[in-house]
Amino acid sequence: MIRRLVPFAYRPLLANGVFRRLALAFGVSGLGDGMSFVAVAWLAIELAPQATQGLWVGGAVAAYTLPGVVGALAFGRRLRRVPARRLLTADSVVRAVFIGAVPLVWSAGLLTPPLYVVLLAVSSLLHAWGGAGKYTLLAELLPEEQRLAANTFVGSLSFAATIAGPAVAGVLVTYASSALVLGLDALTYVFLTVLVARTRLPERADASGVEPVEPVEPVDQAAARGGLALLRSRPELLGLLTLTWCFNFLYGPVEVALPLHVTDDLHAPGTLLGLYWMLFGVGAVLGSLAIGTLRNLPLWPVTVCIVIAWGLSLLPFGLGAPTAATVACFTLGGLIYGPFVALSVTLMQAKSPPRHLAAMLAANNAVLLTASPLGTALGGPLTAALGPRATIGGSGLATVVLGILACVLLAARRGDRRRTPSGIEKRRSTSRG
Repeated sequence: MIRRLVPFAYRPLLANGVFRRLALAFGVSGLGDGMSFVAVAWLAIELAPQATQGLWVGGAVAAYTLPGVVGALAFGRRLRRVPARRLLTADSVVRAVFIGAVPLVWSAGLLTPPLYVVLLAVSSLLHAWGGAGKYTLLAELLPEEQRLAANTFVGSLSFAATIAGPAVAGVLVTYASSALVLGLDALTYVFLTVLVARTRLPERADASGVEPVEPVEPVDQAAARGGLALLRSRPELLGLLTLTWCFNFLYGPVEVALPLHVTDDLHAPGTLLGLYWMLFGVGAVLGSLAIGTLRNLPLWPVTVCIVIAWGLSLLPFGLGAPTAATVACFTLGGLIYGPFVALSVTLMQAKSPPRHLAAMLAANNAVLLTASPLGTALGGPLTAALGPRATIGGSGLATVVLGILACVLLAARRGDRRRTPSGIEKRRSTSRG
């Protein structure tokens, strides 16, 4: 009976014992990251002097993510041929050690804002490689026809973590300690390390044990470089990359300003911050599931509309709307924001030549890796200068402007297409038919 409730695409995955163990490990570590999403900023608020809280919160949140970009570039020659399992294990060990050091140093009374930022930065140095190792491990484990379902299943665990993690963390930072939450996150990486170390993949075979599976390199730098050249030769895809980068960059300051909005503007406990992110996650899951059921969507217009609508959902913060209204808007914002990644990737898949798709996606991901962390780093100075409300509202306004500009450019490009000889001939043949 339970088996019938599981969609057909997921049944072979859940019948695979190795995949079930890996999914459990990914889900537990994702829950830890969801909790840290709240705790990292909250502990920075507790440690930093009142006058410089914005700068230290921005530094802490950026340190939790941005060094992964540095690690992806700096360690490319050394790590790009390392097996996926070793990459994932190395990242998990580094995360467990350096995130786990935070509560230990805090309990000794020695944790300062600079030391806190350094520990977070070192913990994230290999995180981009860990993410690459995770999906490469799935590709090595499963045949090609099962990989999409596996990636979707693991991605859904990440969305679920954005629901449960902030909710749990909001309670813990209010009634226990934000440093304790980071200690729990470190333990989830210990759990991941143990399960991955005990996992034995089939000998380069697919799930049925018949056909050999070629090793998959987690980061193909040559492909990324070639992909950038291909993207530059295709204005539409380069425009999509630019739009997505700017969209993610403008999202970054929200991660810094929202916790300070809760503490400084609303004088509220951490449970409210957890509620904001939990409801955002609920909206993102519902939005992603809903968009997946639709067919024949006009991808470009819908993608641009998401950009504008997300920006509009942030404007009430800057206008000083009541807390209930901003919570509702942030939930709606998650509903809007959730489908963006899937739509943008689908648009790239639709517009890229099939033989170059892998290279172009590699280049696309390498560029996008920098966007949100840089926006987060900028969020600290912006929040210190403008205040949390104005920073969130300003991010929303800039995002609306970005979407409107994309609309104008998209309309102009389509107008140019209609005026080309091929476009004129196409319209004539259509009218004759």
